[in-house]
Amino acid sequence: MRRLSLLFATTFLAGCALTVSDPRALRPIEGFVPLASDSRVWVEPGFEAYGARVAAELPGAMARVEAAHYLPFAHPPRIHVCGTDACFRRHVLTPKLSAAVVPDNRLVLSPNLDSREVRRLPALLVHELAHLHLGQRIGHYHPTLPVWFHEGWAALVAEGGGAEYASDVQAIEAIRTGRRVNLSARDAPGKRHRAGASRLNVFEFYRQSMLLVGWLKAQDEARFRQLVLAVQANADFEIAFWDVYGQAPADRLAGFFDGVLGDNSPIQAGPAQP
Repeated sequence: MRRLSLLFATTFLAGCALTVSDPRALRPIEGFVPLASDSRVWVEPGFEAYGARVAAELPGAMARVEAAHYLPFAHPPRIHVCGTDACFRRHVLTPKLSAAVVPDNRLVLSPNLDSREVRRLPALLVHELAHLHLGQRIGHYHPTLPVWFHEGWAALVAEGGGAEYASDVQAIEAIRTGRRVNLSARDAPGKRHRAGASRLNVFEFYRQSMLLVGWLKAQDEARFRQLVLAVQANADFEIAFWDVYGQAPADRLAGFFDGVLGDNSPIQAGPAQP
């Protein structure tokens, strides 16, 4: 009965899966010009040197994402490079971020990555390209894919990018004090279960999610590959998970939590690499 209910849900949602209904997707993205050396990188005029650094990182970052997702990009990505706070605030509604993929699959980089957070550029570019790669296939932040997997997978591909401000030790300590990612919560249009729903701060949530996804991949990469290819083919996450593992995510990943709470070394929680 559960599987039938899930099948009905995914059939109902499939019609909007490949399009973005957010009205922000209709806003023109203006004020950028293509970088002369790489037309995939569009810059705020005057910040061509920043754009050139992004362009230098782009081929390697794309290769990492494609290898980790087992598929090429569906379309060449376009990166928008903001050199000023005003530019970033104009296009990103949560301007405290350092990078974001916004409707409709637009990757925007903050001026922070050209100044006080310059060291984060390579990892955050990979993290956001991972979101963009997935968004090209199933749409922007699709509700059938839980936030913990969405963010954990991107952080794993980026070798911790996006989750730098919490360590594995901090994430594991949160688990041991009863604060863990809620794997049973089902997202829906307009309702996404973020860090607060698991009583975690955003950095703990990203790091814990990354360890969960890393553990799944480390246990059996062939099955993990099957799962993420199904997700990228627009399958409902929970149905795909059942098909691959024969269990619900919470049941399968109980092994991760058991390892953390038992006598095993924390490193067994999952590798922080794609």
